[in-house]
Amino acid sequence: MSRIDDLIRERCPDGVPFRPLGEVLRIKNGKDHKPLGDGEVPVYGSGGIIRHVDTAAAEGPSVLIPRKGSLANLFYVEGPFWVVDTIFRTEIDTSLVAPKFLFHQLQTMGLGEMNQAGGVPSQTQGVLNRLRIPVPPLEVQQEIVRVLDTFTELEAELEAELEARRVQYAHYR
Repeated sequence: MSRIDDLIRERCPDGVPFRPLGEVLRIKNGKDHKPLGDGEVPVYGSGGIIRHVDTAAAEGPSVLIPRKGSLANLFYVEGPFWVVDTIFRTEIDTSLVAPKFLFHQLQTMGLGEMNQAGGVPSQTQGVLNRLRIPVPPLEVQQEIVRVLDTFTELEAELEAELEARRVQYAHYR
C-alpha cells in the first residue's frame, strides 16, 4: 500500500467526501488590461500570459480556469496576477482544500470537454460551481500534491534529457 492509501484509510474511514466546487472556492471574472501600464505582473488569458502590467487584480495562490477558447488550459499561480475576461480566477478556501491539490484535481476532470456553447468553446460559472470534487483531509491533499509534483519534476528532467540526446544525435549524424 502507498502512503496515500494509508492516509485515506486512516483519515477517511467512511470514504473521501465530495463537495461542489462552489463550496470550496469563489469564481471571479477577469477584466480589461489595456488601460494598465507595463510592469512585472503577468496578465493571463485562456492561452497563457499575454503581457505584464503594473497592477495586480489578485494575489495567488489561485487556479485560473479558462472561460472562452482553450478550456483545458488551466494555470496555477502563486504571486500577483491579472486575468482578462477569457479566464476565471479563483479565491480558494484553504481551510478546506490545498490550492495545488485543486489544480491537479481539475486537470483530471476533462474541463476541455465541458463546452457550454456552439462556436467558440465556453464555460460558465454555474456549471463550474456545481462540479463535485473529492475533498480529503488537508494532510492527504498535501501528500497527493507532493507525489504529483515529484512526477512533474521528473517528467521535466526526462524531457530535458531527451532533448539533449536529440541534439547530440543530430550533431553526430
